[in-house]
Amino acid sequence: MWKLAPGETGKELRAVFVETLQEMMKENKKVVALEADLGGASGFTKILKTNPEQFIQMGIAEANMVGVAAGMSMRGYIPFIHTFAPFTTRRALDQVFLEGAYAKNTINIYGSDPGVCVAANGGTHNTFEDIAIMRAIPEALVVAPADEVQLAWTIRECAKLTGVHYIRANRKGNPTMYEAGSTFEFGKGNVLCEGSDVLLVSMGEMLSIAYKAAKKLSAEGISVEVIDMFTLKPFDAELIRKEAAGKKLVVTFENHSVIGGLGSSVAEVLAEAGAGVPLKRIGAKDVFGQVGSYGYLCKEFGLTEENIIETVKDGLK
Repeated sequence: MWKLAPGETGKELRAVFVETLQEMMKENKKVVALEADLGGASGFTKILKTNPEQFIQMGIAEANMVGVAAGMSMRGYIPFIHTFAPFTTRRALDQVFLEGAYAKNTINIYGSDPGVCVAANGGTHNTFEDIAIMRAIPEALVVAPADEVQLAWTIRECAKLTGVHYIRANRKGNPTMYEAGSTFEFGKGNVLCEGSDVLLVSMGEMLSIAYKAAKKLSAEGISVEVIDMFTLKPFDAELIRKEAAGKKLVVTFENHSVIGGLGSSVAEVLAEAGAGVPLKRIGAKDVFGQVGSYGYLCKEFGLTEENIIETVKDGLK
């Protein structure tokens, strides 16, 4: 069970990832961490100090890291690997697909700083396509935790499962959304607040922005329901069908391309159901990333409260 507890920016998610792994490593010596020369950026080098026998520095060799993780999986280990989102998806895709998913090995992937979260690292590191890539891999689990509570739960749950698991998460802190100790269910969305006019679906680092926009719209007399669709695959189609029924408008809001991500997932469900509800997708519009601060990039790609509010009002017209 989960309980909503919106707040200010919490602990850095990279610190949560490392601390959760360290706790798990004490409990299970089969849990191992592999890093592709970004240990300083991720904090994974702290594991080298506390659990040196459960950490491997692979260097700038992401495809090789995936292959090693697959081999360790075959020997009964539970590997967690990290690098920036474009390197775990675009660069190492063949290995993730064949040595991971196709070979039925278990690889837990932390793809950090997706989309605008990468900020000044620029267009080469912007990842607006990783969900589209990973959800196309058969049997893969694709998750976008919203805050430290959801992330820590996701890490522990992934360690209990087999297969390829893609955890898409910021390195820095996100505003808190859930109360400590909350539990979730993969493949099930969470209705954060109910509404009768508009269904607003979001996930990950964008969820808090969507929630705040919904509250402002509700204060203006527009009733907005918000869903946290933190699992992109398997996708909770039943919840979308149910909650879209009777609404005047459905809006998706994501730090990803509108092609192949959350917006596409919702569109597929509505189309197959013949729901007949108008849909507006807010996200990157078939463009490459840019260099800039997080705030600048959010404005550049329309990932703001103001754009949600404007999109909803225009859509209702």
